[in-house]
Amino acid sequence: MIQLKNVTKVFHLEAGSFTALKPTDLHLKKGEFIAIMGPSGSGKSTLLQLLGGLDLPTDGTIMIDGVQLEQLNEKERTLFRREKVGFVFQNYQLLPMMTVAENIALSLAAHKAPKAEIDATVERLLREVNLEGKAGSFPSQLSGGQQQRVAIARALAMKPKLILADEPTGNLDRKNGQDILQLLSRLNREEQITIVMVTHDRQAAAAADRVIVLRDGEVAQFGLEGVS
Repeated sequence: MIQLKNVTKVFHLEAGSFTALKPTDLHLKKGEFIAIMGPSGSGKSTLLQLLGGLDLPTDGTIMIDGVQLEQLNEKERTLFRREKVGFVFQNYQLLPMMTVAENIALSLAAHKAPKAEIDATVERLLREVNLEGKAGSFPSQLSGGQQQRVAIARALAMKPKLILADEPTGNLDRKNGQDILQLLSRLNREEQITIVMVTHDRQAAAAADRVIVLRDGEVAQFGLEGVS
């Protein structure tokens, strides 16, 4: 599903160059649930941005579901993200002036899907994330856990093969965080969606099939042993 070969990312700043990701090789199988851990500045978010085609590597190749990302132009990368990748963020990133249904339907509307298809998909996804009856609500009327469920439903709208989750439980209490992890695990198990989740939470990482730990821009270890 995902292959990284000698991938590096260097940022050029006024103060000089900064290597956010050192030469990295990774192979992630289709249907895996992967947790990425590491201290702040270790390269976790950089790696997630590269996997989502939000940024390009300085060197190396990234292959996702047969698509070599660095060979795509900006328009092609946008289409790739829309059709193959769902994003879930720590702060939900819902549009406050739109209803739950409208937030979920964003990518479908951008893809010019028929209204009947949009309505049916939104209804199905609300059932899937246990938010039936909330279609007309606004984000401000929902709890943090409910907003994250809307964000997950939005990520699922285009039936992605890959979900990239950046600290999806970071703003939630323990109970809501566990509920979100259970939802992600169920989607991974039942729909074979590959999930790559960045987290600082050891208990959240334990929900994954495999844990990758980054330190100083490179893979330091696999597994939770010794991770606090």
